[in-house]
Amino acid sequence: MSTRDGLGNHQEQFYSKSAIPRPHIVRSEGIRYHDSDGTMYIDANAGAAVANIGPGNERVLQAMVEQGRRMSFSYVRFSRHDPNIELTARIAELAGPGFERIHLANDGSEANEMAIKLLRVAAYQAGKPAKRKVISLTPSYHGGTLGTMGWTGDSEYTAYYGDMMVPSTKIPAPLTYRRPAGLTEDEAGSLAAEHLARAILELGPENVLAFIMEPIGGTATGANVAPASYLRAVREICTRHDVFLVFDEVMSATRTGKFLAAQHTPDARPDAIVIAKGLGAGYVPLAATAVSAELLERLNANGGFDLSHTYNANPISCAAGCAVLDEMTERGLIENGAVMGQELAKQLNGLAEKWPLIGDVRGRGLMVGVEIVADRVTKASLPGAANATVEIRRTAMENGLLIGGRRLNGGAFGEFLMLTPALIINEAEVTEIVERLDLTLATVTKRLQAAGYLSA
Repeated sequence: MSTRDGLGNHQEQFYSKSAIPRPHIVRSEGIRYHDSDGTMYIDANAGAAVANIGPGNERVLQAMVEQGRRMSFSYVRFSRHDPNIELTARIAELAGPGFERIHLANDGSEANEMAIKLLRVAAYQAGKPAKRKVISLTPSYHGGTLGTMGWTGDSEYTAYYGDMMVPSTKIPAPLTYRRPAGLTEDEAGSLAAEHLARAILELGPENVLAFIMEPIGGTATGANVAPASYLRAVREICTRHDVFLVFDEVMSATRTGKFLAAQHTPDARPDAIVIAKGLGAGYVPLAATAVSAELLERLNANGGFDLSHTYNANPISCAAGCAVLDEMTERGLIENGAVMGQELAKQLNGLAEKWPLIGDVRGRGLMVGVEIVADRVTKASLPGAANATVEIRRTAMENGLLIGGRRLNGGAFGEFLMLTPALIINEAEVTEIVERLDLTLATVTKRLQAAGYLSA
C-alpha cells in the first residue's frame, strides 16, 4: 500500500503548510540529520530539546531490547517491576533532597497535569477543598492538553479552545531583556514577584492551589532565565500564603549544567518539579513529577494519590530511561552541556557584535535564546510582516542548519531563535552551528534591508 497520495503521507495533512519546508529525514548520526535527497543538516535543537545523547546509542537500544524480551508491559497500578524501581530511585538521587518521590508519565503535558492533580488531592485531603485556582505566567508554555493549555500564557490558543479550557490567572513573566528601564535583573525580578503576591491576595489565599512557572523558559520566552531574586521571592510568597510552587522543567532539566535548573537556587526549592524531554532522550516517551517524601506521606495518610495512565512506568520506557541516565552521568554530558553552553553563548555574542539583528543572547548551559530586533538601542521588534524568524529558519535550512524560533503572542514579547543542541556536542560543532547562522544572518539582513524593514 502506498503511503503517499501526492499531498504527503497519511499524517502529513494534519500539519499546516509553512514557508519552512519539512525535510524527509531518513538517517541521523550525532547532531546531523540526512534527508531522502541526500542533504545533511546540523540539528541545533536536538529535535525539540529532546535527543540529548544523540541517536543510535547502543547502551539504550540494548537495554530496551533486553527488557522487551524479559517483560514488555506491566500496568503500574496492578504491579511493580525492577526498571520502575530503579529509574525512580535514580531520578530521586539526581534531583536531591526534597524530591524523593517520583511519579512517572509519558510526556511533559501529562506530567504537568499530574503535578497539579496530585497537589489538588493533597490540599483537598488536608481539609482545604477551596484550593483549586492556579496562577501562571504570560508568556509561558506548559503543554498541549486542554488542562495545560489553560495554564499556558499564549493568546494563540484562545480563539479555538477558549471556552473549553479552564484558564489560570496570568501574571507577567520576569523577562530579563524587556525589563523596566533603569533596573538590574535582580531588582526587576523582585518587582515582578509582587505580581504573584497581589494575585494571591485578590483571589484569596484559601482559594489558590499552586503557582506554576518555568525557571528557564523554553519556546515561550526564548530561554529567559528567571532571576535568582525572583525565585527566592516567589518561594517566600508561596510559603507565606500556603500555595504550592511548581517548576516546569520539561525542557530545562539536564540542560543547564545541573540535573535540575532548580539546583542553581537551592534556597528557592519548589514543592514539585516536572521533568520530561531529555529524560527519555527521544528513545521513548518519558516524563516525571517529583515531590518530597514528606508531602507524599501526608497525602498517603489521608487516602493517597491513585491516578495513572496506561503507559505510565512502562517497563521498556523505564529501562531506556535508566540507560539514558547512565550515559549522561558516566560520560559527563550534563557537565559538557555547561561548558559547551558557555562556548555557544560566547560565539553568539561575537555574532551580536557583527549583526545588529541580534538584540540579546541569553540562557544557561545548552538552552540558549537569541532575540531578534529591528533596533538594538530601543529593543524594537521587527514588524510581523517581515516574518523575521521564519525567514531566518528557512534560510538556515538552505544553509544546512535546523534551528527553532518563533514570534509569540503576535509579537507582544518580541521574537527569538532557540538553540538547544544535544549534550554530546563538541566545540568544533558549536563553531559550525555559529558559522552557518552567521551565513544565514548575512543573507536575511540584506533581504530585510532591501524590503525596508531594517536600516542599511
